[in-house]
Amino acid sequence: MKRILISQNAPLNEAPYNAIKEKFGVEIEFKPFFLIKPLTSREFRSQRINILDYTAIIFSSRHAIDAFYGLCDELRVKIPETMKYFCTTEAVAMYLQKHIIFRKRKIFFGTGTPQSVVDLIGAKHKGEKFLVTQAESSNSSALTALMESRGLDFTTAVFVKPVSQDLKGEDLASYDMIVVFNPHDVRSLKENFPDFQQGTIKFLSYGKSIVKAMEEAGLEIAVKAPTPEAPSVAKALEIYLENNS
Repeated sequence: MKRILISQNAPLNEAPYNAIKEKFGVEIEFKPFFLIKPLTSREFRSQRINILDYTAIIFSSRHAIDAFYGLCDELRVKIPETMKYFCTTEAVAMYLQKHIIFRKRKIFFGTGTPQSVVDLIGAKHKGEKFLVTQAESSNSSALTALMESRGLDFTTAVFVKPVSQDLKGEDLASYDMIVVFNPHDVRSLKENFPDFQQGTIKFLSYGKSIVKAMEEAGLEIAVKAPTPEAPSVAKALEIYLENNS
């Protein structure tokens, strides 16, 4: 094992990967297979969503926040101070400060699970009309199923979409292992290399959503993460290299 390609941007903390490079003498490169881009105003309008019809918004990502406020500016929509914001995590909630004065808004955040968001809503906010922001082709069914079971009034709206990166300049056959995280990684791989053959390349998949996409694409997974023993990609790589060096 000499070269590893990770289908994301380099993390802010590369220390775990640098330790692996030093310990096992491998090269680790980072290259995102797709980017998240905001919808154009025309694409958004095709959904026939009037933002001001809603009294509460649910955000699950920073990309959605940027796209939402970008569209509001473009469409000249002024969000009232009475709007309530429900975010899946504290980090997402804090990111709202980029666009609004935090102390003047009603902002709530969960612990990263759909259940935590629905618990935040509870009986106190049950009367709100919710707009659930999401990405194109994303699966928000876990959240919306819970909201439906509670009798909440909600609509889902797409604000961002995955766009495949141009990977044609990459020699994938030169890598011994490729790490993938998202079904869109697989889609980008197939779009860039329609005749791709896995050969001796090992794949490390991170997350449950990628597994089905890999299987449908006929790609064999050598390592699945996270696991109790390997909660991170770096740890999964370290264990694999220790056992296969």
